[in-house]
Amino acid sequence: MTVPLEVLTMGRVGVDIYPLQTGVGLDEVETFGRYLGGSPTNVAVAAARYGHRAAVITRTGDDPFGRFIHRALRGYGVDDRFVTPVAAYPTPVTFCEIFPPDNFPLYFYRFPKAPDLEINADELDYDAIRLAGVFWVTVTGLSEEPSRTATLAALEARGRRGSTVLDLDYRPMFWPSREAARPWVQQALAHATVAVGNLDEVHTAVGETEPGSAAKALRALGVDLAVVKQGPRGVLAVDGTGAVEVPPVPVEVVNGLGAGDAFGGALCHGLLSGWPAARTMRFANAAGAIVASRLSCSDAMPTTAEVEAMLDVR
Repeated sequence: MTVPLEVLTMGRVGVDIYPLQTGVGLDEVETFGRYLGGSPTNVAVAAARYGHRAAVITRTGDDPFGRFIHRALRGYGVDDRFVTPVAAYPTPVTFCEIFPPDNFPLYFYRFPKAPDLEINADELDYDAIRLAGVFWVTVTGLSEEPSRTATLAALEARGRRGSTVLDLDYRPMFWPSREAARPWVQQALAHATVAVGNLDEVHTAVGETEPGSAAKALRALGVDLAVVKQGPRGVLAVDGTGAVEVPPVPVEVVNGLGAGDAFGGALCHGLLSGWPAARTMRFANAAGAIVASRLSCSDAMPTTAEVEAMLDVR
């Protein structure tokens, strides 16, 4: 690798199967759309939309959906060199139901095991991990071996260089309990410079439900920037300069599932741009709002011009 990546993410990938009818259950849906999915994968796509050199470390099944993922990544300008097949397991698919404005049930088909949990520590490109401007990992990657060991090895090798982001991304269906997840999350936080999550996710990480207390607890574990997403109350960001709260951007919600990934890609853009927390949060909120107003996740990621136009309207 001659030119370091600007954004390198690691973890979940799959194919999102989204209904093209809203307000009805999957038992009544007649047509579906197929999209690239998986939170860290979508973050890489979002970062690429802002012109950044982005890649994802993940694994697919050795199957047609796996080939689709490679083709989709390349189409979005995301480097797929670190995406490898696992013959034993199928590429995961995820279905959702769409009941705007705030009910979007997800159904994960990651059985008997998702290939992205088969990332092995001895197969990682540690030079790429060390040199990336932003390295982004998720709590889901800590939920099973060998991905858990690989994620922690990557973080340790990274050594808190640049911006090292832990997406708190707690999904109850992937863990025995919140309490089982917490020690692994805190072990990963020791290597992160940025932590980002919603109120439920920060509760899993630090046992706090009040936003200010949760951010303080995250900072006490060593992160430089703690980002707590508060839903309709907006976002709280706390770093060494203090705390900022940014209200949400009002939109007509079509599908809220991709908003967090859009926020993540925009957060990467702000970190790489050296922006202060307040500007980054405003930009990320606007990016999330744009995607919430659209159907898909990966296809919906906005450009810089679209986000700036949203901010100008406000």
